[in-house]
Amino acid sequence: MISVAQLTKVFGQQTAVDALTFDIPAGQIVGFLGPNGAGKSTTLKILTGMVQPTSGSATVCGFDLCRQTLEVKRHVGFVPESGAVFESLTGLEYLEMVAALYGIPREAARERIKQFLAFFDLSFETLTEKLLGAYSKGMRRKVVITAALLHNPPVVFFDEPLDGLDANAAVGFKALIQ
Repeated sequence: MISVAQLTKVFGQQTAVDALTFDIPAGQIVGFLGPNGAGKSTTLKILTGMVQPTSGSATVCGFDLCRQTLEVKRHVGFVPESGAVFESLTGLEYLEMVAALYGIPREAARERIKQFLAFFDLSFETLTEKLLGAYSKGMRRKVVITAALLHNPPVVFFDEPLDGLDANAAVGFKALIQ
Protein backbone atom coordinates (compact mmCIF):
# COMPACT_ATOMS: atom_id res chain seq x y z
CA MET A 1 0.00 0.00 0.00
CA ILE A 2 2.92 2.33 0.80
CA SER A 3 6.44 1.79 -0.46
CA VAL A 4 9.27 4.19 0.32
CA ALA A 5 12.84 3.87 -1.01
CA GLN A 6 15.75 6.08 0.04
CA LEU A 7 13.40 9.02 0.68
CA THR A 8 15.38 12.13 1.58
CA LYS A 9 14.42 15.74 2.24
CA VAL A 10 16.96 18.49 2.75
CA PHE A 11 16.09 22.07 3.72
CA GLY A 12 19.18 24.19 3.07
CA GLN A 13 21.91 22.65 5.24
CA GLN A 14 19.41 20.64 7.35
CA THR A 15 18.58 17.04 6.45
CA ALA A 16 15.05 16.44 7.73
CA VAL A 17 14.58 12.93 6.30
CA ASP A 18 17.63 10.82 5.48
CA ALA A 19 17.35 7.84 3.09
CA LEU A 20 14.16 6.47 4.68
CA THR A 21 13.08 3.07 3.33
CA PHE A 22 10.06 0.98 4.34
CA ASP A 23 7.03 -0.91 3.01
CA ILE A 24 3.58 -1.03 4.59
CA PRO A 25 1.05 -3.59 3.34
CA ALA A 26 -2.69 -2.87 3.18
CA GLY A 27 -4.66 -3.21 6.40
CA GLN A 28 -1.88 -2.14 8.75
CA ILE A 29 -1.92 0.58 11.39
CA VAL A 30 1.58 1.98 11.70
CA GLY A 31 2.98 4.80 13.80
CA PHE A 32 6.13 6.89 13.59
CA LEU A 33 7.83 7.38 16.92
CA GLY A 34 10.72 9.71 17.54
CA PRO A 35 11.82 12.92 19.18
CA ASN A 36 10.83 16.37 18.00
CA GLY A 37 12.69 17.25 14.83
CA ALA A 38 13.18 13.62 13.76
CA GLY A 39 11.37 14.15 10.43
CA LYS A 40 8.02 12.50 11.20
CA SER A 41 5.85 15.40 10.03
CA THR A 42 8.08 16.08 7.04
CA THR A 43 7.75 12.43 5.97
CA LEU A 44 3.96 12.65 6.20
CA LYS A 45 3.94 15.86 4.19
CA ILE A 46 6.04 14.16 1.52
CA LEU A 47 3.78 11.09 1.43
CA THR A 48 0.69 13.27 1.01
CA GLY A 49 2.22 15.27 -1.83
CA MET A 50 2.48 18.52 0.12
CA VAL A 51 6.29 18.61 -0.01
CA GLN A 52 8.55 17.27 -2.75
CA PRO A 53 11.35 14.95 -1.66
CA THR A 54 14.91 15.97 -2.43
CA SER A 55 15.64 12.43 -3.59
CA GLY A 56 14.32 8.90 -3.33
CA SER A 57 10.95 7.53 -4.35
CA ALA A 58 7.62 6.46 -2.94
CA THR A 59 4.36 4.92 -4.08
CA VAL A 60 1.05 5.19 -2.29
CA CYS A 61 -1.81 2.94 -3.42
CA GLY A 62 0.34 2.01 -6.40
CA PHE A 63 0.74 5.62 -7.58
CA ASP A 64 4.15 7.22 -7.94
CA LEU A 65 4.36 10.10 -5.49
CA CYS A 66 6.29 12.44 -7.80
CA ARG A 67 4.71 11.58 -11.15
CA GLN A 68 1.12 10.91 -10.03
CA THR A 69 0.72 13.35 -7.16
CA LEU A 70 -2.96 14.10 -7.86
CA GLU A 71 -3.83 10.40 -7.86
CA VAL A 72 -2.02 9.98 -4.55
CA LYS A 73 -3.99 12.91 -3.11
CA ARG A 74 -7.26 11.36 -4.30
CA HIS A 75 -6.47 8.15 -2.42
CA VAL A 76 -5.27 9.51 0.90
CA GLY A 77 -6.75 11.37 3.81
CA PHE A 78 -4.52 13.60 5.91
CA VAL A 79 -5.01 15.12 9.33
CA PRO A 80 -2.19 17.62 9.79
CA GLU A 81 -0.78 18.47 13.19
CA SER A 82 -1.93 22.08 12.94
CA GLY A 83 -5.60 21.35 12.25
CA ALA A 84 -5.67 24.40 9.99
CA VAL A 85 -9.11 25.25 8.62
CA PHE A 86 -10.85 28.18 6.96
CA GLU A 87 -11.87 30.02 10.12
CA SER A 88 -14.42 32.21 8.32
CA LEU A 89 -16.52 29.17 7.32
CA THR A 90 -18.93 27.19 9.44
CA GLY A 91 -17.99 23.58 10.07
CA LEU A 92 -20.65 22.43 7.61
CA GLU A 93 -19.46 24.83 4.89
CA TYR A 94 -15.91 23.58 5.34
CA LEU A 95 -16.90 19.91 5.21
CA GLU A 96 -19.14 20.44 2.19
CA MET A 97 -16.29 22.24 0.42
CA VAL A 98 -13.96 19.29 1.11
CA ALA A 99 -16.62 16.85 -0.10
CA ALA A 100 -17.05 18.86 -3.32
CA LEU A 101 -13.29 18.76 -3.92
CA TYR A 102 -13.51 14.96 -3.81
CA GLY A 103 -16.57 14.91 -6.07
CA ILE A 104 -18.95 13.64 -3.39
CA PRO A 105 -22.56 14.67 -4.19
CA ARG A 106 -24.04 17.09 -1.64
CA GLU A 107 -26.67 14.71 -0.23
CA ALA A 108 -24.19 11.86 0.12
CA ALA A 109 -21.77 14.25 1.79
CA ARG A 110 -24.45 15.39 4.26
CA GLU A 111 -25.18 11.77 5.22
CA ARG A 112 -21.49 11.03 5.78
CA ILE A 113 -21.07 14.23 7.78
CA LYS A 114 -24.03 13.30 9.98
CA GLN A 115 -22.50 9.87 10.65
CA PHE A 116 -19.27 11.48 11.82
CA LEU A 117 -21.18 14.01 13.91
CA ALA A 118 -22.92 11.18 15.71
CA PHE A 119 -19.64 9.36 16.19
CA PHE A 120 -17.91 12.44 17.62
CA ASP A 121 -20.99 13.51 19.63
CA LEU A 122 -21.31 16.86 17.85
CA SER A 123 -24.61 18.50 17.01
CA PHE A 124 -25.60 19.56 13.52
CA GLU A 125 -26.35 23.00 14.98
CA THR A 126 -22.73 23.34 16.08
CA LEU A 127 -21.64 22.82 12.47
CA THR A 128 -24.13 25.30 11.08
CA GLU A 129 -24.25 28.08 13.67
CA LYS A 130 -20.61 28.71 14.58
CA LEU A 131 -17.65 29.71 12.47
CA LEU A 132 -14.64 27.41 12.72
CA GLY A 133 -12.64 30.25 14.23
CA ALA A 134 -14.88 30.01 17.32
CA TYR A 135 -14.43 26.24 17.75
CA SER A 136 -12.34 24.78 20.54
CA LYS A 137 -9.16 22.94 19.58
CA GLY A 138 -10.88 19.58 20.14
CA MET A 139 -13.94 20.49 18.07
CA ARG A 140 -11.71 21.76 15.28
CA ARG A 141 -9.74 18.49 15.41
CA LYS A 142 -12.96 16.48 15.02
CA VAL A 143 -13.91 18.50 11.95
CA VAL A 144 -10.46 18.03 10.41
CA ILE A 145 -10.60 14.26 11.06
CA THR A 146 -14.05 14.13 9.46
CA ALA A 147 -12.74 16.03 6.43
CA ALA A 148 -9.89 13.55 6.03
CA LEU A 149 -12.21 10.56 6.16
CA LEU A 150 -15.18 11.89 4.14
CA HIS A 151 -14.09 10.34 0.85
CA ASN A 152 -13.35 6.97 2.48
CA PRO A 153 -9.67 6.88 1.47
CA PRO A 154 -7.73 3.60 1.50
CA VAL A 155 -4.79 5.34 3.23
CA VAL A 156 -5.06 7.88 6.03
CA PHE A 157 -2.18 9.79 7.56
CA PHE A 158 -2.51 11.39 10.98
CA ASP A 159 0.03 13.80 12.44
CA GLU A 160 -0.38 13.93 16.23
CA PRO A 161 -3.89 12.46 15.93
CA LEU A 162 -4.96 12.68 19.57
CA ASP A 163 -3.78 16.25 20.13
CA GLY A 164 -6.72 18.31 21.37
CA LEU A 165 -9.15 15.41 21.77
CA ASP A 166 -10.73 14.76 25.14
CA ALA A 167 -10.42 11.28 26.68
CA ASN A 168 -13.77 10.02 25.33
CA ALA A 169 -13.09 11.32 21.83
CA ALA A 170 -9.59 9.76 21.90
CA VAL A 171 -11.03 6.35 22.80
CA GLY A 172 -13.67 6.71 20.07
CA PHE A 173 -11.06 7.82 17.56
CA LYS A 174 -8.93 4.74 18.26
CA ALA A 175 -11.98 2.51 17.75
CA LEU A 176 -12.81 4.30 14.51
CA ILE A 177 -9.33 3.74 13.11
CA GLN A 178 -9.34 0.06 14.03
